[in-house]
Amino acid sequence: MKLKERADYLSKINSGLYGEDFLLTWEKSESDLRVILEVAAILKEMRSANISTRLFDSGLAISNFRDNSTRTRFSFASASNLLGLAVQDLDEEKSQIAHGETVRETANMISFMSDFIGIRDDIFLDEGHKYMLEVGAALDEGFEKGVLPVRPGIVNLQCDKDHPTQSMADLMHLTNVFGSLEALRGKKIVMSWAYSPSYGKPLSVPQGIISLMSRFGMNIELAYPEGYELIPEIVDIAAVNARNSGGSFKINHSMSDAMRDADIVYPKSWAPFNIMKQRTQILKSGDKAALKELEQVCLANNAKFTDWEYNEDMMKSTRDGNALYMHCLPADISGISCRQGEVSAAAFEHHRIQTYHEAGYKPYIIAAMMLTNRFENPGEILNELLIRNRKRVG
Repeated sequence: MKLKERADYLSKINSGLYGEDFLLTWEKSESDLRVILEVAAILKEMRSANISTRLFDSGLAISNFRDNSTRTRFSFASASNLLGLAVQDLDEEKSQIAHGETVRETANMISFMSDFIGIRDDIFLDEGHKYMLEVGAALDEGFEKGVLPVRPGIVNLQCDKDHPTQSMADLMHLTNVFGSLEALRGKKIVMSWAYSPSYGKPLSVPQGIISLMSRFGMNIELAYPEGYELIPEIVDIAAVNARNSGGSFKINHSMSDAMRDADIVYPKSWAPFNIMKQRTQILKSGDKAALKELEQVCLANNAKFTDWEYNEDMMKSTRDGNALYMHCLPADISGISCRQGEVSAAAFEHHRIQTYHEAGYKPYIIAAMMLTNRFENPGEILNELLIRNRKRVG
């Protein structure tokens, strides 16, 4: 369909996104998710067609990264700019937070002329999602009491439970590779742990993948060495989703066995659930010696599974020997970024450009989350932009 026809079609889809934060994909309906994907796709095509999508004349999007980031940080900035917003980083070390400023106070002080707050908080298990809810409650109060002219929307840029901008960008990538959401039904996707010479990597990417992809009739295989479990409640969500969507969900403790006949593979390291619980308590206590000891124990345990590397032999066992490889990046590439890692240099190079395409959907996904939060009828808004037809350049 042409862009205008797609925007008209979008106007007919009911969603519950308006005025709602985007924190966890499993809180959203399938209709909500489809709207996000379609808005993102239209925004991407409009930019390719040199059509301006600036909806805001002024305003701020606040980025609060409590952990390091490259792709998501720049994707949030790109998405904000795409819609016409300036971006301001909240550097907690330069704020009054170090002097005891509360979450409730900070949330209001940064929001006087803000429209969105993007938050990454994935270091502490059971804390990141909770922090976002606390910020949201503070914004609700500020708006209700007339402190804030608008209630800024919150976008989860990764927490301890989910990484929705990543998993939704991954889903958008899959729909473009395979042709549609419906074409994903019956496809086998393997979310596999892979060896890394580091520890403490969040659980949110694998949890985000299994909980989202299981909603579209895919056959999910979660592979990891025994002891590297994810948060049990989220694994249960994925299993229920798979059953309800007509797909399947299976746990496998052999990477090579899981990869057989896979259509899509996602080899990615993560820290075991029980280790992340211990790590959180140690980080809270500030015991550096205990943290170092835990790190050594974990690295020694990881070293038992160096054969959990996606390589050419495993690639050959996938469907037609060429399953779609996915990764949130940066990958631990054997012989490139580390001596031994998640993926062999040859296997990664074979799929490298595809992973760049995969990452490139994230700015549009974030922009779609923003647009649908602020505007009740996104199809109507996109149509107005198409009719305005203001050139982005020239």
